[in-house]
Amino acid sequence: MEELPLILASGSPRRRELLTQAGIPFEVRPADVDETCGLGAREAVAVLSRRKAFAAHDLNPGRTVLAADTLVALDDTPLGKPADAEDAFRMLASLRSRAHHVHTGVCVISPDGTVHEGVDTSEVRFGPVTDEEIRAYIRTGEPMDKAGAYAMQGYAARWIESVSGSPSGIIGLPLCLTCRLLAESGFFRK
Repeated sequence: MEELPLILASGSPRRRELLTQAGIPFEVRPADVDETCGLGAREAVAVLSRRKAFAAHDLNPGRTVLAADTLVALDDTPLGKPADAEDAFRMLASLRSRAHHVHTGVCVISPDGTVHEGVDTSEVRFGPVTDEEIRAYIRTGEPMDKAGAYAMQGYAARWIESVSGSPSGIIGLPLCLTCRLLAESGFFRK
């Protein structure tokens, strides 16, 4: 790997945990960008991850930068982070007994400014969930900073009937795609 660690343009503890598990050295330097985007979920995560990567690259020239963005989508309607408890309830109630998609856009910018990017999509199916179970989950506070108002690796795991795709992508950073993009960028030496 290159001598300088990767710049992770995200403050997400889940992304930090995933990079640590993969043995990739990094420094956390979150990018402060406007995250509003009127596109469908798959297109939005590509645009937002690129926006974050460029913002971080501008502040860290000559470094490899990694940015990601994750959205949960029901019928291609993005479900971002809930605004409040009622919003979280609405999102979680809409997901019960249904399949939905989790899209994570990943963007790597090489030290020379070359962009390497991709989107990972997984399908998650929730089983039946009662209103009281949803309210109890919201009281834990866990859903309030999560896309789609849930964490696969948390309390909501009990509701997940099936997953098709990348578990790490659902958590927030698809490691297979990320490592491929880092290799393309030259971050991993051959």
